Amino acid sequence: MNKFWLITLGIIAGIVALSNIGSIFGLAVSLLIIYAGVHYYLRSLSTLAKVWWASVAVVGGISAISNVPALIGVAALVALWIIYRKWNGQNVSVVAVKESDPFTNFEQQWNKLSK
Repeated sequence: MNKFWLITLGIIAGIVALSNIGSIFGLAVSLLIIYAGVHYYLRSLSTLAKVWWASVAVVGGISAISNVPALIGVAALVALWIIYRKWNGQNVSVVAVKESDPFTNFEQQWNKLSK
């Protein structure tokens, strides 16, 4: 891709990411509240505590739903990461490809057993 287009897309993605930074922070706090609610719900023993922590998780979920525009900001951050990788000439791959031999683990285990 031409450097001009990389710069143009990078500037646009940067502006979008910066404009959604508050929403991204709100989504992170909401996810933290959901995590805390579920964590303490699973650890609580009394019914009252389970109801309390479930309601905390529900409030966090409602808050997370209200921060849906943060997904646009997260997508812009991902686009910035991809543009950065292309600028440096690195391979852009979202899915990690494991190119190892499937029998490597078997051979290691066999060598341990045969010693």
